Amino acid sequence: MLRPLIDAFWNEDVWLPPNSTWADLAPRPDKAVIYTDHRHVFFPIPLALLFITIRYVLERYVYSPFGRYLGIKGTKPKKPPPNPKLEAAYKASPRTKQQLCALAKQLDMTERQVERWWRLRRCQDKPSTLVKFCENAFKFSFYVCNFVFGLYILWDKEWLWDIDQCYIGYPHQGLTNDVWWYYMISAAFYWSLTLSQFWDVRRKDFWQMFVHHIATIALLSFSWVCNLHRIGTLVLLLHDCADIFVEAVKAAKYARYQKTCDTMFLGLIVSWISTRVGIFPFYIIWSTSIRAPMLLPMFPAYYIFNSLLCLLLVLHIVWTCLILQIAYNTIKAGQMEGDIRSSSSELSDSPNHSNHSSPSRANNKKHT
Repeated sequence: MLRPLIDAFWNEDVWLPPNSTWADLAPRPDKAVIYTDHRHVFFPIPLALLFITIRYVLERYVYSPFGRYLGIKGTKPKKPPPNPKLEAAYKASPRTKQQLCALAKQLDMTERQVERWWRLRRCQDKPSTLVKFCENAFKFSFYVCNFVFGLYILWDKEWLWDIDQCYIGYPHQGLTNDVWWYYMISAAFYWSLTLSQFWDVRRKDFWQMFVHHIATIALLSFSWVCNLHRIGTLVLLLHDCADIFVEAVKAAKYARYQKTCDTMFLGLIVSWISTRVGIFPFYIIWSTSIRAPMLLPMFPAYYIFNSLLCLLLVLHIVWTCLILQIAYNTIKAGQMEGDIRSSSSELSDSPNHSNHSSPSRANNKKHT
């Protein structure tokens, strides 16, 4: 019963250029070119579970001790006094304070007392600074390793230096083992981020990041099935570059290394604008939109692929506005404040409430 639907979905007229069939792209030992195997698009899912396990081990036994060594505390603010009625009201609507006045009258408390209890209760649901530091340290480590790995395997690939090679000879473009691993590892990491996002630090741009991860996974999957892995590797390499600085800024901020944070933030602005707002739209998307139709016949799936690239560009523009806003506030304040792309915690991201690593570092900050 499902077979007609599956066949209709994987229509060759949709997914492949004219005069091409799935049989032409099917990997077989007798073919001179090694094609991508569409069944491998599911390999990153179990690999994502392995990523989550590795992340748990590293955060617990490497990043957490390292964070404590830097003076980052894993404790949370004190708990509010037990109050069943306030607890029930909080669980019903933790983000609204409209009923505080009514609750104060019912409990014979002042409105300020209820607000203080509400604020303390909300802080209990937020992760500690150490938890957020470990999350960013893991992502920073991955982006550094993946960027170096991607640069290493693509250095001798012709399409890194001439983007037209992404289309010349398509779809009969061979796949190498190093590109296979680059694709599988990158896709597995974004699958792990999509799954772990629901219990990670909840940030204001939760849904933007969720859409970003889904769009990235869709891009990787579509480009893999359609053998468009060359342009996919360029997009991956370009994104990892700026993400290194994103996570470095956050980790340095949580560790209260302000000079390092400011330096990394400057590097973030340069790398982000040059890659996400410069190279990505004016080189990658320009190539997929203008050059590609000149070099190969278009087909419906290619427009889907290009639309997802444009969706990523929209998210880049939104985040660029937020980063520039932080940069403007940084110039006014004299140091980087807040979180990059979002603000996950009013308590830990504020300079007046951040964990101090030591009295001497706090005094140095005052003198600065």
